[in-house]
Amino acid sequence: MPRTGVRRSIRTALAGLATAGAAAVTLAVPPAAQATPPGEKDVTAVLFSWNFDSIARECPSLGAAGYGFVQVSPPQEHIQGPAWWTQYQPVGYHIAGRLGNEQQFRDMVGACNNAGVKVIVDAVINHMSAGTGTGTGGTPYTKYGYPVYSDWDFNGCRTDIQQSDYTNDRWRVQNCELVGLADLNTGSPYVQQTIADYLNSLLAMGVSGFRVDAAKHIPAEHLEQIKTRVNGGDVYWKQEVIYGEGEVIHPGEYTGAGDVQEFRHAHDLKRIFQHENLAHLENFGESWGYLSSGQAAVFVDNHDTERNGSTLSYKDNAAYTLANVFMLAWPYGSPDVHSGYEFTDRDAGPPDNGNVTACYTGGWKCQHAWQEISSMVGFRNATRGQAVTNWWDNNNDAIAFGRGDRGYVVINHEGGPLSRTFQTSLPSGDYCDVQSGNTVTVGGSGQFTATLGAHTALALHADARTCGTTSGGTTTGTTTGGQEDPAVSFGVEAHTQWGENVYVVGNIPELGGWDTGNALPLGSADYPVWRLDVELPAGASIEYKYLRKWDGQSGVTWENGGNRTATVPASGTLTLNDTWRS
Repeated sequence: MPRTGVRRSIRTALAGLATAGAAAVTLAVPPAAQATPPGEKDVTAVLFSWNFDSIARECPSLGAAGYGFVQVSPPQEHIQGPAWWTQYQPVGYHIAGRLGNEQQFRDMVGACNNAGVKVIVDAVINHMSAGTGTGTGGTPYTKYGYPVYSDWDFNGCRTDIQQSDYTNDRWRVQNCELVGLADLNTGSPYVQQTIADYLNSLLAMGVSGFRVDAAKHIPAEHLEQIKTRVNGGDVYWKQEVIYGEGEVIHPGEYTGAGDVQEFRHAHDLKRIFQHENLAHLENFGESWGYLSSGQAAVFVDNHDTERNGSTLSYKDNAAYTLANVFMLAWPYGSPDVHSGYEFTDRDAGPPDNGNVTACYTGGWKCQHAWQEISSMVGFRNATRGQAVTNWWDNNNDAIAFGRGDRGYVVINHEGGPLSRTFQTSLPSGDYCDVQSGNTVTVGGSGQFTATLGAHTALALHADARTCGTTSGGTTTGTTTGGQEDPAVSFGVEAHTQWGENVYVVGNIPELGGWDTGNALPLGSADYPVWRLDVELPAGASIEYKYLRKWDGQSGVTWENGGNRTATVPASGTLTLNDTWRS
C-alpha cells in the first residue's frame, strides 16, 4: 500500500559614507532596521527559472491562492550556456537573458501586479562573470571588462575564496572571488550608484523589491549604503546570508539593511522531519537562536539547497510536503515556497528554457500549486497575527496547534493513522478541511474528532467555513443531499500525454483495495480534469491516490504525496476536486 509522498524592511536603513577600498570592518552587530510588513499577504512563490511569459500566465492563479509575492530569477544579460547558474553570471544590467526580453519582463510585472501579486527580483550584485565571451544579449565581455565596469571597479584580490576563509578570514570572504567570479568593489561610490541605477530601473517597471544574491560576500555596510540609493531606501530587501557554524560572518550583521534569509530554519526542518520528532517543534523559531521573526525570510528549500542536499526537496516526498504545511501554519518569518523542476544533473538548466506550458509536465514540479501547500497560503493569510494556542503532540511525530480563534492544523507524520479528539479555540460550527476538502464540525466546546491517514495533515481556518467554495484559491469538496445512495465524485486536474490515462485506487474493495490492477479509470471528457462518479459505502473512511497508466503497457506512475483521505457521507454526493501531485 503506497505511503510515500510527499520584511519586510521597507524603512530607510541607516547608511554610512561609501568607502572606496578594502576598509577595516567592525564585528559589532548593527541594530535591526525597523521592519514593516510587506502587506497582509507575506508568502512568496519562488518560480525558479520560469520565463517571464510563463510567470505572467501563472500570476492570476497565484493571486487567487493568496500569494502576496512572486520571485523571479535574475533577469539581466548573462553568460551563455545551458546550466541554471549561467543566470547568476551577469554581463550587463539590461534585460536580455534566457527568460525573456525587457518588454516581456514589463508585461509580466504588469500582469502580476494586476493580479495582486508583487514582483521580487533575484538581484546579482556581488559579482560579474568569469571568463570571456558574448552575453545572451549579444554583448561581448572579458573578465573585468563590461559595458558598465572596468578593471578598477573590481576588488584587487583576484584569487578564489577558500573554505577555511569562512571561519578565519572575513576580509577574503568579502573581497576575493567566489568560484572565479569577478568580485565588484561594492565600497566604490561609482559601483554603488551603478548597482542602484539597475535596481531603480526595475522599480520603475513596477517591481516591488529584491532578493540580494550572495549577500554574505558583500560587507553589510556596503549593502546599507547601496540600499539608501534605491528609492531612498524605501524598498523591500531580503538578503542571502547563509549561516555557517563558527563562521566569522553572521546573518545578524545584515539586519540593518533589511530581511535576511534564515537558513537554519530550513536545515533544522530537514533534521526534524527526517531524523527527530515533530514534537520538538513546539517552541520553533527565535528561541532556537534564529533571527527575529520580523526580519527572517524562511523556506523549506531553494534552488541551491535542493541540489546540495542541505535541506529537504521534492525528492523527499511526504516529509517535504508536510514541512511546507508546517512552515505556512507556523507564525515565524515570511515564507518562500520554492517551485522548480526535476533534475538528476545538478547543473541542468530549466526545461524548454524556462517555458512552462502546464504544471506537472515536462519536468516542472510546480510545488507552489500542490493542494497541500497552496491551501495553506489561505490558512496563513486568515491566521495572520494570531499566536499559537492549544498545542498538542504525541511525544513523537504527530502534532496539532491552533492560531488563536482563526485556525487549527494537525500534522500526522507517523507511519499509521491518527484518530483522536482535538481541542481548539475555534468558534463552533462547520469548517472545511482545506487539505482534504472534507467538512469538519467543531462543537460548542471547541472540540472535533478526526482520523488522519499516515503522512497527512488537516487544516481549518475561519475563512474556509463551507466546502465547495474557493477559499485562498483552492476549490474543495462539498457534501450535498438529493441522492438515495451516497456517492463520491472524484475529480483531478492532470495534464497527460496522448495514450496516458488517469486512475484512482484506494483502501476499500470498491476502490480496488490498493491493487493497481483493479484501479478505477477516470474519464477525460472535461480534460484536463479527469472525473469518475462511484457509489461507496455510507460513512466509509477512505484513503486513495491517483495513478497513471499507458495504453498497452504495464507499470504505473503514482502521484506524489501521502494518501488522500475522505469520509463518505450518510447520503448525497461528496465531490472531490484534486490536483495531480507530481
